[in-house]
Parts: sequence; structure tokens; C-alpha cells
Amino acid sequence: MSKVLVIKDKQYTQWIADLSLRYQRSQIKAASSVNREMLIFYWQLGRDITIIKAESRWGNSFYESLSTDLRRSIPNAKGFSVTNLRYMRRFYEFTQIHPQVEGRFADFSLDGIHPQVGGELPDTQNQSKENFQLPEKSNDPIFAIPWGHIKLILDKCGIDYKKAYFYIHETLNHNWSRAVLLNWLDTDLFERQGKAITNFTFTLPQPQSDLAQEITKDPYNFDFLAIQQQYNEKELKDALLDNIQRFLLELGTGFAFISREYRLVVGNTEQFLDLLFYNTKIHCYVVVEIKVSEFDPRDMGQLGTYVAAVDSILRSEPDQPTIGLLICKTKDNILAQYAANVINAPIGISEYKISKLLNDEFKGTLPTIEEIERELQNLS
Repeated sequence: MSKVLVIKDKQYTQWIADLSLRYQRSQIKAASSVNREMLIFYWQLGRDITIIKAESRWGNSFYESLSTDLRRSIPNAKGFSVTNLRYMRRFYEFTQIHPQVEGRFADFSLDGIHPQVGGELPDTQNQSKENFQLPEKSNDPIFAIPWGHIKLILDKCGIDYKKAYFYIHETLNHNWSRAVLLNWLDTDLFERQGKAITNFTFTLPQPQSDLAQEITKDPYNFDFLAIQQQYNEKELKDALLDNIQRFLLELGTGFAFISREYRLVVGNTEQFLDLLFYNTKIHCYVVVEIKVSEFDPRDMGQLGTYVAAVDSILRSEPDQPTIGLLICKTKDNILAQYAANVINAPIGISEYKISKLLNDEFKGTLPTIEEIERELQNLS
């Protein structure tokens, strides 16, 4: 019976760890490579359908015929449904909308195939391997995300090139799943991201000011809350913290919750911050004040004091300047901008929205958390 040699050596152990990491990276690269090759094929098929005007040539039943023939010709392949084939055509057409934007598609030719309207079928039989694939210098990020993500973006963004590429880049930057991407598409993140009224340009150095602006939204979407129509400030904050995971997701990447009603001793007084966060993306504390009323410039002084206090008491040397965020029910944008411009502390002002509120008569009929817990204990 053979014995397994047990090697207790730090260099050997580190080598095993490195091999494991390299293997994982190779698997990721392999999956990425397979995805890219598949997308190139889909793009080419969509290109062929478009440039030979297949629908005009063979009629409305063309996609059904193509789907059947491809499945018969390539029996083990998936992805040739009628719906998917239509998406392939849209995929190709989308990449042709604004090929000059940021040089995304301007630096290479499309396989050298440029037939005229009603032209002949592409002769792929005699094309070289290099000519059949997209050139390697095509580094467009759309070829780096999964096909399911691309279909969602095509559906939700249409021909809005700038909006589509916003979601493509965000998917790559944050490794969004399809469900997370759909959530942000449905809640109009593109229209809200970085839109808070702020004074960051005047109160923060570059590039901190741009990064701070980027983490804001306007409005914040609190549709995940179940709250009655006549709610007060405490009830709104309670509801947000009861849904802290959804709240953090809505705030955005990098937000870590520290405390509610965070106590700071300032001189001879105690100050209590509504909500205190730390953002790991821009490495700073974020003081958040929630108001259930219309924006009032007087709130800026209070928030500015809190920001200055956190900067003085909590901020350490590696931290960037603390920022404040005032989230109110409504605001006059011009008034808010004027108010922000006269405050020395970096502050942003946003609204929040809740689309669906519970009728007040249901408030007393909904079980409390304590009642639900007692009921579960009785059943156990």
C-alpha cells in the first residue's frame, strides 16, 4: 500500500496555494473565452442575416426555417431558437448604431464583407480563420458579458447606445448577475446615477469630487418598503433598517452600514447622527439624514455640522473627507443648489420615491414582528 508523502514546508504550501489560484484564474479565463467565441459567432450570424436581407429574401417564415435547419445540421448545439436568432440580428444591428463613439467599432473592418443590398450569401467556405473571426483588437466590452445580459440590455435600452454601455460597464465592474442587472434596469439606474445636487466640485479635491458624485442617486428608490400612507420620519427609518440589505443595494456599491443614531460628543453636547455609513469605494464616512418633508435649507446647517464633527472625531489619516447626504421627500432643485453652494462641507441633496403605500386602515391589521415570532414559537 502506497503512502502519501506529507510535506510540511512553507514554500511547498505556498506553491500549492498559488497553483490553486492559477487554476481558478484559468477556469475563469476559459469560461470568458468560450463566452466571447460564442458571442462572436452570434454576432456573425446576426451580421449575415442583416447584410443578405434574409427576411426580405425568404419571407416571414425565414426564422422558423433557419432554426429548424440549424438544429438539424448541428444537433448538439443550443441557442438556435427563433427568438434567439432574432436577438442575434438585433445584437449585430446594435453594434452598428454609432460605430464611431469612443472608437469602439471604428478601428477594424467587419471581416472584409460588405455586400450590397440583395447581395450574395457570404462565402465562408473559402475564408481564412483570421478573416472569419473578429480581429483580436476588438476589445469592445459587450463581448465580455453573458448573452442573457445582452438580451436584457437590448430589450430595456433599445437603440440608446449611451444607456446600454452604462449597464454593460456596470455589469463588468460589479460582476452583476442577471437578476441584479434586471433590478437596476427596472429601477432606471442610468437616469438616477450621479444625479444628486451637490457642492462636491467646490468642496472636494479631484478625483474625489467625481467619485463622490458618482455614488449618489436622485431619486433614491424605496419601493422595496411596505409602509402606510401617513408615515413619519421614525417609521421610514425603521422600515429602511428592517430592509437593510435592500437599502444598501439601493445606496450602491461600497456602502457599509455603521450605526443609526450614532452618538458623537461635540464639546459639551451630544449629537446623534441619523445614519452613519462608510463607503469602501471612495474611502470615506457618509452621514445620511432622512427627511419626510420638502427640502428645507435650514437642514443643511445641521448636516454640515455633523460632517465636520465626523471629520474631526472619527476620520483617520487614510480616510478621504467625510461627505453628507440629505435625502428628502421633495426638493426645489434651484433652491437646493443655492443652499449647497453656500455650505463649506461636502453635501449632496436627493429625493426619495415610494410608489406604493399601504392604506392606513391596514396598519392595525398587519402583524408585528413580535407577533409573527410568537406564532412561530407556538407552531414549533
